[in-house]
Amino acid sequence: MGRLTEAIKHLIIINVIMYFAPQLLNLDLTNILALHYPKNEHFGVWQYLTHMFMHGSPMHLLFNMYGLWAFGTPLEHMWGRNKFLFFYFSAGIGAGIIYTIANYYQFNGIYEQLISMGISPSEIQSILADGRYNDTLITLSNKTMSEFYSLYHTPAVGASGAVYGVLVAFGLAFPNAKLALIFLPIPIAAKYFIPVMILGDLFFGVTKYSIGNVAHFAHVGGAIIGFLIAWYWKKNQFKIR
Repeated sequence: MGRLTEAIKHLIIINVIMYFAPQLLNLDLTNILALHYPKNEHFGVWQYLTHMFMHGSPMHLLFNMYGLWAFGTPLEHMWGRNKFLFFYFSAGIGAGIIYTIANYYQFNGIYEQLISMGISPSEIQSILADGRYNDTLITLSNKTMSEFYSLYHTPAVGASGAVYGVLVAFGLAFPNAKLALIFLPIPIAAKYFIPVMILGDLFFGVTKYSIGNVAHFAHVGGAIIGFLIAWYWKKNQFKIR
């Protein structure tokens, strides 16, 4: 951590503006900028980039911007502005793509089950339009049908995927740096702390035990892309100096 570097300063400013300006102007940009499921009518390819500047709440924004500052600052010092920006956006866009792939397999799994029950594609589209269905014909649980509807309609927002990439890169560059959670204020070396966090996200994403609407696979996706780039750069001494 330290002085606010150029790239991180501007990223924080843009994120803050993108959160508060629409509220002050009474604009809802969710359908345009948040990342939707590809079959949703509101989906746009540009959303893989723009969703990184959308946040669901002030706390969501605060935690992501704090993480960006705390873990990104030493990386920008080490790599320089341009390389850091390349890394940040690669991790964020990669997180969105991996999140979409995970949702695609979940959505298609339920879709195929409905088809096997004799539900036509047009009937499935009607279910997705209003959320109502005939439970005498569809034997899937309410939880499964609710998940099906949510996968189609709930967009992803936030810089969390990119920040997870930054967090992993920080751990590779400074493995012995001590980190701690607010609710678990015990300093733990980054080389142990960060893998546990990522495994937790993977567990919650696979098991559905998550509390709240958290895009765990976006976190895991950002971590994977971040690890691959940071590992390659570290191996090849890809630094500004």
